[in-house]
Amino acid sequence: MNGNRFAVALFGILVSVGIAVLAYEFIAPLTVSVFLYYSTRRYHQALSRFRLPAKIRAAIVMASLAIPLVLLVSYATVLLVVEARQFVQAYALIDVAAENFEWFGGITDIPELTIAGLYEAYQSGDLAPFIDFATEHARFLTTLVSQFFLNLFVVVIVTYYLLVDGHRISAWLLRFDEDAIIREYLEDVDRELEAVLFGNLLNVLAISLIAIGAFSGYNALVPDPAQVPYPALAGALTGIASLVPVVGMKIVYLPLTVVAALPIILGGDPANLVYVAGFLAVAVVIVDTIPDLVLRPLLSGEDTHVGLLMLAYTLGPVVLGFYGLFFAPILLVIGLTFANTALPRLLGAAEHEEESAAG
Repeated sequence: MNGNRFAVALFGILVSVGIAVLAYEFIAPLTVSVFLYYSTRRYHQALSRFRLPAKIRAAIVMASLAIPLVLLVSYATVLLVVEARQFVQAYALIDVAAENFEWFGGITDIPELTIAGLYEAYQSGDLAPFIDFATEHARFLTTLVSQFFLNLFVVVIVTYYLLVDGHRISAWLLRFDEDAIIREYLEDVDRELEAVLFGNLLNVLAISLIAIGAFSGYNALVPDPAQVPYPALAGALTGIASLVPVVGMKIVYLPLTVVAALPIILGGDPANLVYVAGFLAVAVVIVDTIPDLVLRPLLSGEDTHVGLLMLAYTLGPVVLGFYGLFFAPILLVIGLTFANTALPRLLGAAEHEEESAAG
């Protein structure tokens, strides 16, 4: 009997090691999946009032995330390409590039962003440098694209099934309860992760609305030469950028300030730069500083300290790379909840307090 138990235990260890190695290889998409699960679980549960099956609700949640994000990224990419093309042509930057960069020398004009325009550019040879570059780096580009879609597939599948079967995983973990310590700890971790990560989603939405209102209001009050382009798009991207620690929204509104100021510097009325400076002040104070001081404490969770959470968001990407942005706050919540819930009971603090109260 003991031999059978040893064999089963050894088999379990080997399987666990194999799963751990596989999970480590996909640590980034798995971390993002857990992050998305806790960020959207309340939304998934709220849809139950419409008496929809769990799978339908999960599909609605995933579509609600994916469709707006794809449309936003596609719209931003198209606008970026169109605006860059117009800017290059307006200031004859293609001639400067052809004179200074050998790789760019074969390009005589930027093609129209239509099927006919691209076909004409292909016939004239204007696309030859881009085709040569893609051919020379085909292996790297193929690997990059395939890894992106593989990770995206993992994120979608894992998040979907966490929304559908998350309660089953929770019930399975609680089977190993001992003296209610494990149950209490897991329930506290689950509740705090939901509070913290759902708060991040609300923070993104709130900052997006604030930024859209601030940028649109600025455009309504200043002359046309000093207006910022696409305030609604810029506001939405600002909200998403608020997830990035330290630099955060600055990666949107600082380049936006440069884009608004550059035409004025290159040939406009210098007096309009005052309005652009006003836009920067609005972005720093109304969009960046005030929401950070007001919203983050309200949306940071029930027990997790705001300062420690900000530190996790800051140091996570530095130590672990991109996925550290999502992994570090999850690890912080797990660690702090263990210190507050399970550790005192394991060390006998709870029993000591009960005896003191009884005495």
